[in-house]
Amino acid sequence: MSANRIARVSEEVKRVLSDIIKNDLRDPRLPDMLSILNVEVANDFAHAKVYYTVLDGQGDEKEIRTALKGAAGFIRRELGSRIRLRQTPELHFELDRSIERTIALNRLIDDTIRNDAMKKTE
Repeated sequence: MSANRIARVSEEVKRVLSDIIKNDLRDPRLPDMLSILNVEVANDFAHAKVYYTVLDGQGDEKEIRTALKGAAGFIRRELGSRIRLRQTPELHFELDRSIERTIALNRLIDDTIRNDAMKKTE
């Protein structure tokens, strides 16, 4: 399977999953600020890792993971009806903390710069 095809399918799966989660899931455990960051579809299209994040720290991580796992069958059926593939991938949801780490790192850098500037003026 070509890398280009896998990348195109992964991007399309990401787009459709985002739409399904935003518009079709009615689970109160899922916050409004849940975003799909990336999807990695396996070469044989049997599995897909779905990386998500929750902005502004909304919701409980365990509750969100449980809600996504519980809705995986519904989401997969919807995905299969919207994307034509020989096999609809089994979905595996993974929390991606990269945005949180980036924000924390930026705060540390800003604090260091501010502290250095204060020391220079003393």
